[in-house]
Amino acid sequence: MRVLRGGVVALAVVAALVPMPAALIERWYSNTLYPPMQRLLTSLTNLLPFAFFDILIVAASVAVVVIAAGAVGAVRRQRRAAPALAALGTLATAVATVYLLFLLMWGLNYRRVPIADRFEAAGDSLSRQAVLQLGLEAAARVNDLHDAAHADPMAGDEWRAAPLRNAFAETERLIGDPARITPGRLKTTLAGPYFRWASVDGMVNPLGLEVLVNPDLLPFERPFVAAHEWAHLAGHADESEANFIGWLTCVRGGAAAAYSGWMFLHWQISAEVGPDDRATLGKALSDGAREDVNAVVARLRRDQWPALQTAGWAVYDQYLKANRVDNGIRSYSAVITLLLRTRFAADWVPVRRAPFTRE
Repeated sequence: MRVLRGGVVALAVVAALVPMPAALIERWYSNTLYPPMQRLLTSLTNLLPFAFFDILIVAASVAVVVIAAGAVGAVRRQRRAAPALAALGTLATAVATVYLLFLLMWGLNYRRVPIADRFEAAGDSLSRQAVLQLGLEAAARVNDLHDAAHADPMAGDEWRAAPLRNAFAETERLIGDPARITPGRLKTTLAGPYFRWASVDGMVNPLGLEVLVNPDLLPFERPFVAAHEWAHLAGHADESEANFIGWLTCVRGGAAAAYSGWMFLHWQISAEVGPDDRATLGKALSDGAREDVNAVVARLRRDQWPALQTAGWAVYDQYLKANRVDNGIRSYSAVITLLLRTRFAADWVPVRRAPFTRE
């Protein structure tokens, strides 16, 4: 048993540290093994009205408490450290096992070929003016879509909404994904308070391939968050790629989804530019759109714990870097670079390089 446990820990260390060829991951994992596993697991977790993630968290917490309590009791009875060391070995083996499951069920997608390699590059450089112009276009689209989006929202059932599901399937085809995925049901979770306090909009449970969202999301925020998380379910672990695919989906998903996507892009660009350009982008919004922005700001400020938010995002930054996302949480804003450096045909159709062209 000690040899087996040591082997599991050693295998986890090797899997974490040894580089794997991105092309190999792309072909055999992301495009072959992962898609059918995703369709099966997400279809199963979609049947649950509650988060499978919560079961895992509760079970893990109980197991840790039981192991720790047993070790403490044994140390007191035997008056030696061996039971504590054995408990630490058990916990280390459990952590290693969970890490290996994480890699197998979703985490290896961090090591696939970057999505930018699929598309032809635009000739323009990433200039301040280009970023501002994209932000102004986002403001104009938000203004145009505001009334229609609020007249016919998706009413909190995004995973069943045919326009959004069809738009996501169309986006998968446009970007060259060879397999279609099963969109995930948007679920609340016991981690909801943490989402509020740390300003987290959503996440994918990598051990159940289900979508968990902040319960306080406003109706016009939910379509983009859904499409973003579905991109993660499709095996695009990088945050900039999930933002890119989520936005491409929303602009094809009807008025409510398009409003959500363009609002996200306006918000993202406003957060990246300087004070003068930010003021320009703010003034470009209509009164209705500005009210929505203020509603998001109020939501974020209402329950936000700055210290927890800073600590939580710092941990996530290290998590991303440990999974070979060099930009860490900066990968969220890298979607602006991805959008401006990708060549698009009409209607925001990314132009793919020949190897990724599939009809």
